[in-house]
Amino acid sequence: MRASRLAIPTLLTALALGSAAHGAPASPFRALEGAWTGGGVINLSDGNQERLRCRAAYDVGGAGEQLRLNIRCASDSYNIDLSSDVAYRGGEISGQWTESSHNASGTIEGRAVGNRIEAQARGQTFSAGLALTTSGKRQTVSIRPAGTDIKGVDLELARR
Repeated sequence: MRASRLAIPTLLTALALGSAAHGAPASPFRALEGAWTGGGVINLSDGNQERLRCRAAYDVGGAGEQLRLNIRCASDSYNIDLSSDVAYRGGEISGQWTESSHNASGTIEGRAVGNRIEAQARGQTFSAGLALTTSGKRQTVSIRPAGTDIKGVDLELARR
């Protein structure tokens, strides 16, 4: 398995992030609690594009500062089985992820501002910038990896 294929599981860790303004009374993870479905596209550097289908489950713990994510996504060429534990404190988010079907892991760090998250995901051989926006029952995720054959991933999820 090439390192670039490992970027997708790391990037989807973005889905484990909530959105809220710094200092807001509600947890940024509360907006994500429950089950979500949807999909999007993965754009490759050779110009090819594949559709992704995804299901996600978010469990919020503590006073809303802990989030556990389980997500499965699939396309014709990619299968992703991701779990992640993410924490929120004072506007900052951080956590760990594991992708079991590719035996990969890494970290994610970023900041919640309003209904938007901007973060950096890191694995052993790559990094990726991501942006996530949650609005009611809709969520969009934009992922831009560096140094892989993947140009980007764009997802839209809806609460079930």
